[in-house]
Amino acid sequence: MVFSIARKELKSMFASPMGWIILAVMMGIFGNYFANGVTNYLDVASGAIRPAERIGLTQFVSQTVYGAASFVMLFAVPLLSMRLIAEERRSQTLPFLFSAPLSITEIVLGKFAGLLGFLSILIVYIALTLSTLNLWSDIDFGYIIANSVGLFLLVASFCALGLYFSSVTTQPIVAGILSFVALFVLMMLDRFFGGDPTSIIANFSLLKHFGSFASGLIDTADVAFFLLFVITFLTLTIRRLDADRLRG
Repeated sequence: MVFSIARKELKSMFASPMGWIILAVMMGIFGNYFANGVTNYLDVASGAIRPAERIGLTQFVSQTVYGAASFVMLFAVPLLSMRLIAEERRSQTLPFLFSAPLSITEIVLGKFAGLLGFLSILIVYIALTLSTLNLWSDIDFGYIIANSVGLFLLVASFCALGLYFSSVTTQPIVAGILSFVALFVLMMLDRFFGGDPTSIIANFSLLKHFGSFASGLIDTADVAFFLLFVITFLTLTIRRLDADRLRG
């Protein structure tokens, strides 16, 4: 049943002009960063910089694209997640969803999987675009895989938090604004508290935990953080909807 709900959400996104517009705009943005990264690398490679001071093609271009992707997703996810549950509540179709032979957990996981599946198209697009560099140079596929895994976990965290805020209000716009503000704060925590080595708050920064993936490493501690983050907000969403169903 989770798969059925996820498929329904995917169809609804592709049936909406907003879904296609967001997909096209983001692909255009990532493609532009990719082209600029290649151009800048060629400019650097043809300069007077000694080879020992240069970084590889894969890292040079990928860090540009993935760095941009982490912040572009910050704007895209609230736009897509804000309607998932808030729209159901506003249109008063949520009671019909509750009356279906589905558990709250299946509903939440299905909506989460549908949104994450849609955004995964962009993650695959980025990886395939960067892989084309192998046509004229040897590249580090491990670096691309690590960054792709990190971006997937980061986006999954965005989706889980966005889904939660969509469950607490009847207004999609309010849900979108709350999601964006919360995600922005969580991304920037290490910038505000990173100077204090004893600060516990900085450890909750999403950008800090994405950093190991951005450097080409898959750290199990960072994987665990993202998984716990996703599980926490999905659980909060389930509890919120379960309370709504009990109240009728």
